[in-house]
Amino acid sequence: QERELREWLFRTADGAEPDPREAVEVELRSHAAALEAEHSVRFEVVAVGVGRGLAAPEAIIGAAREAMLNAAQHARGEVTVYVEATPQLVSIDVTDRGPGVDLDRLPEGRMGVRESILGRMERAGGTARIVPGPGGTGTSVRLTMPSPGEEGGSDA
Repeated sequence: QERELREWLFRTADGAEPDPREAVEVELRSHAAALEAEHSVRFEVVAVGVGRGLAAPEAIIGAAREAMLNAAQHARGEVTVYVEATPQLVSIDVTDRGPGVDLDRLPEGRMGVRESILGRMERAGGTARIVPGPGGTGTSVRLTMPSPGEEGGSDA
């Protein structure tokens, strides 16, 4: 996140174009591989409707990466990342089978979920919901944003 902020501050804030990004599924698969190398976790990334390499808005990619990191650190085991794109909407669900998370019980200093997922998505005009996983076990982080080029969409 710090690297992304520096990039924005020192490159894009003065009007320069950001570096080209990989397609959403490529970015998330690459992040999954890095997390698998460092944690006891296995990711399955499934992409539907992404067509010719959709470059999703940075906010949803960043929030998904944070959700994946949280799952790797706290849930371990198996994690599913489901990416779906329509002409109007990009959605990413990150689902683990860990102990789950209770947002009301997170200490105030823990900003990963509050700011890097929920706050990031809200500021960018998207939505983020954190709900119990299938069968009431684990956690599912559900992220949605307008597709790039849609009215109200954002790349920030």
